[in-house]
Amino acid sequence: MEPQQLLTLLLRVAVAASLASILSRFSAFQKMLMREDRTLVQRAKLALMFWAVYGMSVLFRVLNQTKYDAVDLGLEGSLLSGMVGGYVTGLLSGILISIPAVAHGELMTMLLFAGVGVLGGLLRDLAPEKEDIWRFSPIFSLNPRRLWQRPYQLRLLFQLGCLFSIIFSGLLRVEVSHLRQNGVFLAPIWNETHWLTVLSAYASSVFAVMIPIKIWNNTRNEKKLEAQQLRLNEARLAALTSQINPHFLFNTLNSVSSLIRTNPEQARSVVYRLSSILRRLLRKTDNLTPLREELAFIDNYMTIEMVRFGEKLRFIKEIDPETLDRLVPSMLLQPLIENSIRHGLATKVDGGMVRVRSYLADGRLHLVVEDDGVGIPETRLATLFEQGIGVSNVNERMKVLYGPDYRMWIDSKPGEGTRTGIEIPDVQVASEIGQEVPAAG
Repeated sequence: MEPQQLLTLLLRVAVAASLASILSRFSAFQKMLMREDRTLVQRAKLALMFWAVYGMSVLFRVLNQTKYDAVDLGLEGSLLSGMVGGYVTGLLSGILISIPAVAHGELMTMLLFAGVGVLGGLLRDLAPEKEDIWRFSPIFSLNPRRLWQRPYQLRLLFQLGCLFSIIFSGLLRVEVSHLRQNGVFLAPIWNETHWLTVLSAYASSVFAVMIPIKIWNNTRNEKKLEAQQLRLNEARLAALTSQINPHFLFNTLNSVSSLIRTNPEQARSVVYRLSSILRRLLRKTDNLTPLREELAFIDNYMTIEMVRFGEKLRFIKEIDPETLDRLVPSMLLQPLIENSIRHGLATKVDGGMVRVRSYLADGRLHLVVEDDGVGIPETRLATLFEQGIGVSNVNERMKVLYGPDYRMWIDSKPGEGTRTGIEIPDVQVASEIGQEVPAAG
């Protein structure tokens, strides 16, 4: 084999990998890859995607005659479209991909490509399992221990069927070219008779089919991992939220229980506040909520707590009006305020103050919860994110929602109080369409 011929065949494989990579970058194609069952319209759209890439490879060869033979992968693209999309996609792709060649006078190309596309659809139907399409490889190992197992036999036969189908498609192109001059395009290398050149030519076609399948399967696996990670994050978030809500409700119900005995009128007011809180908890299923709603929730909660503690508990809000429509994680502030009351102020004889502040700075939303309670010992402060129930839950929820794009810190001095700060992306609620939009500036 001459070096120029080897270079041409290697270039074919490289072009096949490039075309597959180009297709895999389109989100619409990625979505198609994730579907096993498609509507007729979706099959037609998939065919157009194959045509857009593999049809261009044929067109490029036609426009640059004899200079870029290796670029033309119309036959392999037609077979791939059938294997990935089925009969309709294969047939339609074959017809569309062949148009530049037919316009160039290669009239049998449409019939050849359409037939190869249908052959790809037949392979898809014959696959023992849908995933076997994505496992195709000309290199497979024979396991004598498994040869008698029916599933292994079927998979092996399918792999051999795919391999022979690619070789058959190449043989068919050669025969059509010999039977009818200019019927289809045939690169000079396919007319070589040396066994090594012939073997290399057909091997290039096999790899021109296998490599795109492997590239697209990697894309599918990445999308599956992303979907699994998303479901895992949602499950973690739901679990963390379920830990916060009962913790809050049990404490509130204890307060109501005490008030019923001492002051029924106040108990009635607390029950009304509690009902508002419960309605919101039952109604809201979103992970994010406007700060305005979160503060309304905190007002109800603090009203209950101030009834319980009386004048010993003071609540101060320093809220920047521009932050009210910013989105924050639901039930973000309540665990932090509850910690301030339970651990910072409950044991303090003269009670104290809880302050909530919000402001915007450098395109970020800053929230601060502080108290003038007993503070946290330095030894415990170092492990608070791992051991503190309320703090660790809030931190875990932020980690799930924002990844590394958030900051949470705690500053405390024994006898002086504790300050907890949160810094998150500045996201504003779209007032008209009810969707999230990045805030300006």
